[in-house]
Amino acid sequence: MYHKTVLTNGVRIISEKLEHLKSVSLGIWVDTGSRDEAREENGISHFIEHMIFKGTQKRNSLGIAKELDAIGGMSNAFTGKENTCFHAKVLGKHFLTAADILSDIFLNSMFNPDEMERERQVIFQEISMMEDSPDDNIHVLFNRLFWADHPIGLSILGSAETVSAIDRETILEYIKSYYVPERIIVAAAGNVDHETMISCFRPLFESLSKGNTDPVRSIPHPTGGVSINFKDLEQVHICVGGDAPSQRDDKRFACTLFNTILGGNMSSRLFQEIRENRGLAYAVYSFLSAYVDTGLFGVYVATDIANVNPVLETIQTEVRKMIAGTLSESDLTAAKDHLIGGIYLSSENGDNRMMRIAKNEIIFNRYIDYKELISNLERVSIDEVIEVARDIFQDSKVSLATLGPFNEEDLDMGNLEFK
Repeated sequence: MYHKTVLTNGVRIISEKLEHLKSVSLGIWVDTGSRDEAREENGISHFIEHMIFKGTQKRNSLGIAKELDAIGGMSNAFTGKENTCFHAKVLGKHFLTAADILSDIFLNSMFNPDEMERERQVIFQEISMMEDSPDDNIHVLFNRLFWADHPIGLSILGSAETVSAIDRETILEYIKSYYVPERIIVAAAGNVDHETMISCFRPLFESLSKGNTDPVRSIPHPTGGVSINFKDLEQVHICVGGDAPSQRDDKRFACTLFNTILGGNMSSRLFQEIRENRGLAYAVYSFLSAYVDTGLFGVYVATDIANVNPVLETIQTEVRKMIAGTLSESDLTAAKDHLIGGIYLSSENGDNRMMRIAKNEIIFNRYIDYKELISNLERVSIDEVIEVARDIFQDSKVSLATLGPFNEEDLDMGNLEFK
């Protein structure tokens, strides 16, 4: 059973009661992320996420951890391109304790300068770890290339330079602008009573003042191009792709199916051809990064230097086949069944249910039941999948990024022509 209450200042409280669960998953969401940051403050949303757990007037960081451990709870947080979430999972009987802890750290964090300096060093290590992980770093390089100068293309972590410049005043100003009632959602799923949620969160969140301004997100404009990043590694890591539908675009269902068929599972065309049939790579998959107003579709492969052009040629061949219409009803049905199975399996997890209702509220401002989602997937035709494949792999907008011991003069540019 789904419920939604909007407080007088705009804070939204939503819940989905799941009778069969003993646990409750609770999240406090803010509709802001790294795409909302100015270039010079890149990484501030992620810095705030770290600092939220570092102490309030009545709890220090150890106290927060001990209280959650004492009730067998799990807590965490994440920063995305477009939103930030602080969440916990506990038994239903401990909901009020978890709600009190999350509310306290969200509303009353101190952002102590000494704690900030310590956490800054932790974030530096996180940035270094990402840069030392080529399978992660290639995605950062690919996004930076594809989105050019737009903040959505920058790393969520920020850089050593930008993180060094963030101080307490900068954080408080950012919170004042973006952590406002209209952007806050409190979501819970599982063994939870909605009226209990209201009585718990209304006194704390309804006193928040509305924001004086409502910053408008700039729309990113995808660009095509090639970025060859030489690094002495064992393999060359590759990302290639193009413009994709947004989270609000009706074509997103066809794009999800295209992703599944091309490289989304072990029976996909790229996995079978690149790994199973030709032995060119161990890791190969396609991916879809969709946002409220834009999207990015890509293929990732890690391979030996001698295989870079053969891999790109194979990707080109498989995409061209799909654009040419070599797609059967059985292919499409198998992809639909794969996705529908995954949707229903994920629905059995309370964390997934909490995140789903929160994201639907952020993106669509409403609850979307599973029946509606499945119906939209089932209605997709072969022609729609072919059309979205053609839209993504327009030669003028295809981007390629590589990371590893590979030089640009060794690249066969003909492998980036998909028409």
